[in-house]
Amino acid sequence: MTLDTAVESRAALTQRLTPSPALAQMPSTPAIINGRFMTRPATGVDRFAMELLSALSAQGPVLTAWVPAQASVRADLPERLQARAVGRLQGQAWEQWDLPRLAADAPLINLCNTAPLLRQQQLVVIHDAATLANPGNFSWKFRTWYRIMLSNLMRRSKVVASVSKFSAGELMRFFPERRAGVEVICEGGEHILRVPADTNIIERFKLQGRRFVLAVGSWSPNKNFSAVLQAMASLNDPDLLLVAAGGGNQRVFAAAQVQDPRLVSTGFVTDAELRALYEHAACFVFPSYYEGFGLPPLEAMCCGCPVVVSNTTSMPEVCGEAALYCDPADPSSIATQIRRLLDSPALCAELREAGRKRAAQFGWARAAAQFEALMKAQFT
Repeated sequence: MTLDTAVESRAALTQRLTPSPALAQMPSTPAIINGRFMTRPATGVDRFAMELLSALSAQGPVLTAWVPAQASVRADLPERLQARAVGRLQGQAWEQWDLPRLAADAPLINLCNTAPLLRQQQLVVIHDAATLANPGNFSWKFRTWYRIMLSNLMRRSKVVASVSKFSAGELMRFFPERRAGVEVICEGGEHILRVPADTNIIERFKLQGRRFVLAVGSWSPNKNFSAVLQAMASLNDPDLLLVAAGGGNQRVFAAAQVQDPRLVSTGFVTDAELRALYEHAACFVFPSYYEGFGLPPLEAMCCGCPVVVSNTTSMPEVCGEAALYCDPADPSSIATQIRRLLDSPALCAELREAGRKRAAQFGWARAAAQFEALMKAQFT
């Protein structure tokens, strides 16, 4: 499939890229990548978009995504992905008005939950139904907008995809009127292995020779860090640390940090630093209440870190038999599974091997192949 890369005005001047080998079997109808996600601070869904597009272009020419002309590209783009500024508006206004107007009849590729509401000729990836399943975790304004948006996208978009069978089922549960169903494009975790581990973070936080449990996430109550803190307290092991990595952790753990000297909050970490933490941790714990896919456990398994995850939502689908499962609502369940790993080097070794094998069943090349198959089937 060639990618239409340049409509800059009402004149709709078009420049097409040469098809790559990876895209050679895709339909000839030009398609346009919605690159609005490149103009905001990166999130988990943005990681999906970047990695998927990078995998698509790995053996071909540079791909180009359209972005609002009035916004700056904030993302660090992969080597073979570039941004082209079009239109006059910004943000959601650009996505709802400039993008579909300038795209004319070309199919749109939207990889990060949002897309033009009235568009039919498009593929949109909706990563989860969290705003509908757990509305209390979001402001009324945000969840109202998302319900309106998802309802329109599910009703009108030619192709809707999600990142797990669980999430696809959730979207159909809330929007059963969609007759075309929801497709699945998986995620991958191998990106964490592209950069060498930066062990300076181990020295900076004085973790050398210390056993620690690793947690990764944001400020959201959905990540359930309070239950991890309760689990750690019940373990009654004064030498065991809890390392919390993530951009929002300073807010989450501010009060607890004063009360529990075993808690180490790193704040934001790079991929290289995160890899070092995965590789040095006694185990990784991820007791989220709701996940559309759950990328951190897959990253941890790629790094050979034993994993404890929730027994709910997409976690069993992603982790299979390569993880220990806990009840996210029961801190004693989390503590029990952590203790099993701390007390059994044999179990840790078993999960390290099983985790690497499980992670190998996913991957961004597989995601790119699923994407290509969808585009070929739906937009010929």
